[in-house]
Amino acid sequence: MVVDKVLAVDDEIKNLKLIKGFLGKDNYDVVTVENGEQAWEILHTSYSAFDVVLIDRMMPGMSGMALIEKIKSHQKMKRIPLVMQTAATSKEQIAEGIAAGVYYYLTKPYSPEILKSVVDSAIAHHKEQASFLEKGELCSNAIVLMDSSEFSFSNLDELRILVSFISSFFPEPERVTMGISELLINALEHGNLGISYDEKTELNYQGIWEKEVCRRQALPENKLKKVRVFLEKTANELVLLIKDQGNGFDWKQYLEFDMDRATHNHGRGIAISKASSFDSMEYRGNGNEVCCRVFL
Repeated sequence: MVVDKVLAVDDEIKNLKLIKGFLGKDNYDVVTVENGEQAWEILHTSYSAFDVVLIDRMMPGMSGMALIEKIKSHQKMKRIPLVMQTAATSKEQIAEGIAAGVYYYLTKPYSPEILKSVVDSAIAHHKEQASFLEKGELCSNAIVLMDSSEFSFSNLDELRILVSFISSFFPEPERVTMGISELLINALEHGNLGISYDEKTELNYQGIWEKEVCRRQALPENKLKKVRVFLEKTANELVLLIKDQGNGFDWKQYLEFDMDRATHNHGRGIAISKASSFDSMEYRGNGNEVCCRVFL
């Protein structure tokens, strides 16, 4: 059995004991340290051993934000998923964390279920992105051979193949992989299969999101639905167009980071895509079509 390893950083010993107790019973291997300096020393020598780092924002000495800055400035360490613990309702702290590249949050006090759900989401997302990048390296020189391409997919297995392949056409695959995967998943789950935001929240809590996606895809009304993907290269840009067969959604509220959703176990993908993966991103019509551009 593969055990995920967690590094928890908090200057309050009682909080560390709670985290270790909550996650330990779910078979996580939890390492605890009481300050940022100790955390950095451990990460600097063995960062690859950890699947996620939980960081308390307010600590004496090296603060949580200072530790995050050091992690994000390290070329290899910056890929480790980070979860920041903040004071309740502190939108300013969350906004600062998002600007630093932290996309998962816990507001104290939190329940064991919320802790596990957020940690699970951060780890799963990180592992999937790493898998996409690894597979994409196999065809990393494909861009020189492509003028335009058209693809379609209907399930998660096909989606995962496509993310790795399409990312390889871009000059910086690591930059766009997360954005491409988030937009394709959104087109499949919310577009073609009609999974609502609240439904996904509960599915993630129960750990059955993928099972439900597969179940809905197999329904007679969804079996023939496709997400179509178009990729075109010009002298100045790469253009990615994604179209689903759903009824659309209110995409405007998801283009920017919403502080009220920062502690949810999902709901940040579109904003991350817009902010980090593409030079421009535009939803069209009722939201079942999105056009993304990367300038060359």
